[in-house]
Amino acid sequence: MLDDLRNSVNTEFPDVPLEEENTISYSSEKKSGPFLGMTAPQRFIIACFLFLMVVIIGAFVLILFQKVFPPI
Repeated sequence: MLDDLRNSVNTEFPDVPLEEENTISYSSEKKSGPFLGMTAPQRFIIACFLFLMVVIIGAFVLILFQKVFPPI
């Protein structure tokens, strides 16, 4: 039973065609490229601006609903 094990591994399975194996190998590759056409420093600056806008708008909303009082 185990005499021909190495040779049986090298043979193809009859139910899996070669075309299917090729499509599986291509689909596992990941394309790496710029996200939204920007470089990493540009994305970092956009993220910082977005963070600052959320902080400022959040502070104004807290002051508007009188949850926090400005020290004036």
